[in-house]
Amino acid sequence: MASLSVGVACVLLVLCMVVPSLAAVYTVGDTSGWTTGIDYSTWTQGKTFKVGDTLVFKYPTFHTVDEVSSSDYSTCTVGNAIRSDNSGSTTVTLKAAGTHYFICGVVGHCGNGMKLAVKVVSSSSTTATTTTTTNPDF
Repeated sequence: MASLSVGVACVLLVLCMVVPSLAAVYTVGDTSGWTTGIDYSTWTQGKTFKVGDTLVFKYPTFHTVDEVSSSDYSTCTVGNAIRSDNSGSTTVTLKAAGTHYFICGVVGHCGNGMKLAVKVVSSSSTTATTTTTTNPDF
C-alpha cells in the first residue's frame, strides 16, 4: 500500500513539473515590440492564448503597458489603469480565462494603435477564437 502511495506521488510530481512547461511565451509584436504603428489585432490572429501563457512586452521606457477595462480599451481612456508598468520589459502571465485589455498610457498612443485585446482560454480548452491579448501580473 505504501509503495502505491509513493508511486502516485511520483506521477503527480512529474505531472506538476511537465504541465507548466507547456505554457507558451509570446513577445508582443514579435521583433517590432510594443510601439505605435503596429496592428496588434493582426498580430494575435492564429494564436490561441491559454491560462499559464506569458506575454512579454518590449518597448522604450517612454511607453507604458496598462491593463484596462473593456470600455477604457474601446475609448482609449488613459489614467484608469488596473495595473501599469513602464520598465521597458513587462512580463504578464495570463492567469485567468477571458478577454484582457492593454493600452499604452501615453496620451494619443492608444489611438495610434498601441492597444491589445487578448482572449484567453482555459488551458484544457482545445478550441478558441482569438480577439486580441492578456491578464497581467505586473
